[in-house]
Amino acid sequence: MRVLVQEVTKASVKIDGNEVGRIDRGFLLFVGFTAGDDEVIIRKMADKVTKLRIFPDENGKTNKSIFDIGGNILSVSQFTLYASAKEGNRPSFAKALVPAEATLLFDKWNDILREKFPNLQTGVFGADMKVELLNDGPFTLWLDSEELFGDKK
Repeated sequence: MRVLVQEVTKASVKIDGNEVGRIDRGFLLFVGFTAGDDEVIIRKMADKVTKLRIFPDENGKTNKSIFDIGGNILSVSQFTLYASAKEGNRPSFAKALVPAEATLLFDKWNDILREKFPNLQTGVFGADMKVELLNDGPFTLWLDSEELFGDKK
């Protein structure tokens, strides 16, 4: 599982010109899945993301979590996080989990986040989404479950 975390002052997602999600200050999360991902990994990643202390404190030091600032989350599926451009110029998406399985994991991911953030906003899996954001800092982190947790469990 991979999550691209962006600290934002605001973010929104539209589908066919209709806004389906909007947040003010918080995290815009782009989320992708690969073979072997499961609920155990999703829970670990959700815990990691929500405990990140990347918001500035009164001294400007990255020391506050999203809970500390009363922030919001916009979660957007993005299979391209598993793209590889190692060979040639056209990316391969062979490591991205097939949509039928990935959509179930994305729903589970959002259910888990919603336990802590009842106001969670989301995109729609597989939709052609237009995402707008105002990155704060900018501050962007790349989280990979294999790198963080080793054997993926």
